[in-house]
Amino acid sequence: MTDTWPTELRVSKDRHTLTVTFSDDFAAEIPAETMRVLSPSAEVQGHGPGQKVTVPGKRNVGIKAVAPAGNYAVRVAFDDGHDSGIFTWSYLRELGEKGAEMFAEYERELAEKGLSRDGVIRTR
Repeated sequence: MTDTWPTELRVSKDRHTLTVTFSDDFAAEIPAETMRVLSPSAEVQGHGPGQKVTVPGKRNVGIKAVAPAGNYAVRVAFDDGHDSGIFTWSYLRELGEKGAEMFAEYERELAEKGLSRDGVIRTR
């Protein structure tokens, strides 16, 4: 991880994407769904090893608000009421660089648990 800082955070008009541009000109469009299901909050990550929650049904979640959290992060509020995730600059960078891989792992977890991005439990 480099010591770069975001120079711009922009929520799309449809509220489904956060675009982050860093001081080294790296830019990423991070889907709201990715941010919601991979939120760094204790509600999603748990309070210790093995407590991570696989959150289904967030395909159409939107970003309600983005607010500064000190000089190191932003708090993102989603339109489903979740607002406890503090996204550090380094975590936003990680989502920008590896978000597709992380989301693919999330989709594997959903499938293993019989869940879906639409929240419907699939029968096996």
